[in-house]
Amino acid sequence: MARPVTGAMTMRAILTSLLLLGLSLTPRAQAESLMLAPVKVTEWKAVFGRIEARDRLPARARLGGTLMELAVKEGDVVTAGDVMGRIVDEKLSFQLTAIDAQKASLAAQLANAETELKRGEDLLERGVTTVQRLDALRTQVDVIKGQIAAVEAERAVVEQRTAEGAVLAPASGRVLDVPVAVGAVVLPGEVVATLGGGGIFLRLAVPERHASALAEGDSIVIERPEGEQQGRLERIYPLIENGRVVADVSVEGLPDAFVDARVLVRLPVGDRAALVVPETALITRAGLDYVGVSAGKGIALRAVVIGERHLIDGAPMVEVLTGLQAGDNVETDAAAALAAATAAHADGEAHE
Repeated sequence: MARPVTGAMTMRAILTSLLLLGLSLTPRAQAESLMLAPVKVTEWKAVFGRIEARDRLPARARLGGTLMELAVKEGDVVTAGDVMGRIVDEKLSFQLTAIDAQKASLAAQLANAETELKRGEDLLERGVTTVQRLDALRTQVDVIKGQIAAVEAERAVVEQRTAEGAVLAPASGRVLDVPVAVGAVVLPGEVVATLGGGGIFLRLAVPERHASALAEGDSIVIERPEGEQQGRLERIYPLIENGRVVADVSVEGLPDAFVDARVLVRLPVGDRAALVVPETALITRAGLDYVGVSAGKGIALRAVVIGERHLIDGAPMVEVLTGLQAGDNVETDAAAALAAATAAHADGEAHE
């Protein structure tokens, strides 16, 4: 005997018909099924890396004195050999003055000695003086010339010390720190500025339990505001500090505007087996995720709990934690699976 049709059943049939009509009006790709099998996915570890300069060089004072000029500030870009500041030692100017006075005195003595030598040569020709006296005059001229040469060398040394008051950039790069100010008294060897040069790289500090999973040449993923970027693990240091392994990562186009800035990095630390389905197979309704699975001659929607997303062979895949098992045939097209499942549900309601 046929069952009476109630108002609730009539309303359910109407809603089902509307849903089928809406699905039929939208274009659908041909449904394809995928048999689930465990695949190997990479286990990633999220750590923070620091943007660092390969070479961090101090620009030191070669002369002790007062910093009278400072031509750079933090963030400036300099070239090797650029003058970054100038140190003045007032005692050096006094020394130059004294050396010039000494040289003028020796020059006067030399002129007098050369005059005496010329007079002695004239007297020797007349037979008035002796050869011994003439040799003494020649020796006196040579001694004074030697003294003048020594004074000129001493002046060159003082001039070189004065020139060393210029603080030069030891390499090309960006100024990271300027710990002094104009008017400060600095000592020889004191740092006037710190430069970062030689390129930019990422330095990581990875927990030592993951040290065995790291290998030079591994690819890493860097999270940037503009998107993900690939890098390569270039060097792993053998010394473990504070329970962490230090490693360097080379990345093309890494910005150098902020040195020591922290960047989120994902490192491959192992592999594991997982069940994954294409993103196109997911159906989300009322906050729950479903996947269409072949059941007999129809399609059934099965609730699943999803995990991480992976990119496998260029295709976006989603890991399924629960709800599916190996061997299930999953419909890869969510719209087609939903239409088939709704049609099967409507058909069941009609038979009731």
